[in-house]
Amino acid sequence: MTHIIKNNTLEIAVDLPLENYEGSRFDWSGKISSVRFENLPLTTIEDTESKNVDFLGKGLYNEFGITSPVGFEETPMGGWFHKIGVGLLKKQHKEYLFHRNHLIKPARFDVNYENKKIIIICKSELINGYSYILKKEITVSENSFTINYSLHNTGEKKIITDEYVHNFMAINNALIGEDYTLKFPFQINPSLFDETVNSENKVEIGLDSITFNKTPKQQFYFGNLTGGEELKAEWILTNLKANVGIKETGSFKTEKINVWGWRHVISPELFFKISVDPKLKKIYDEITNLVKIDVITKL
Repeated sequence: MTHIIKNNTLEIAVDLPLENYEGSRFDWSGKISSVRFENLPLTTIEDTESKNVDFLGKGLYNEFGITSPVGFEETPMGGWFHKIGVGLLKKQHKEYLFHRNHLIKPARFDVNYENKKIIIICKSELINGYSYILKKEITVSENSFTINYSLHNTGEKKIITDEYVHNFMAINNALIGEDYTLKFPFQINPSLFDETVNSENKVEIGLDSITFNKTPKQQFYFGNLTGGEELKAEWILTNLKANVGIKETGSFKTEKINVWGWRHVISPELFFKISVDPKLKKIYDEITNLVKIDVITKL
């Protein structure tokens, strides 16, 4: 079942935790599967040719611990480890790979509805000394919406991980090409990137922006645009033909921004470092962050 939050201009489709997407990668709490502005689609799907849509990313899906989920390294083979926002995953390989689909024991989810808002709470069980409560609020307001996260550490060990939103953007379903510009509030230095995949040379890196001279047929990727420096968490994607732009702003400084894309999609990703101490005398330590998405017109 999909829950719709909307106002006069925006419509946000949120898939409920145990519905639709069934993969072990992305957070099940508040799965934003699509965003529309004045009936104009702003988001798309990871792979338009795949038939396994319930195991693909779409819309604004987020993920905790892309390289190593909480407790993975100390979990014995055949044991269970946490994937925050999903539940427990079974360890069947020595190395964790985010694109593998693991056996899942879903966490407990509670859903509450308010006017122009949905609140989803994910509660884990205690495994290997780790447990948590994740609360996510998605709220629509005029030409924007916010995603407010709170992560409570209810376990016995410190939670150290990261989180990002894998924004699957495509304005009016337009192919990625000359009409698009992705801009950042800092200068970009390609020599500091962790990885560059641009085999067709159709992606151009400017002083503070990424543009395209043609539509890429192959996937492209740029790792760590900040070069490890702590910078403002923000990006703006515009499409001149549609006369629409989308801006994401995080309430935190980011040390890593990745950009992935294909012919039909572009995904700027703001990473948020997380370090939450264990509970002490029943007082839960927590960390919060807020992501705001604004739709801009009349470019």
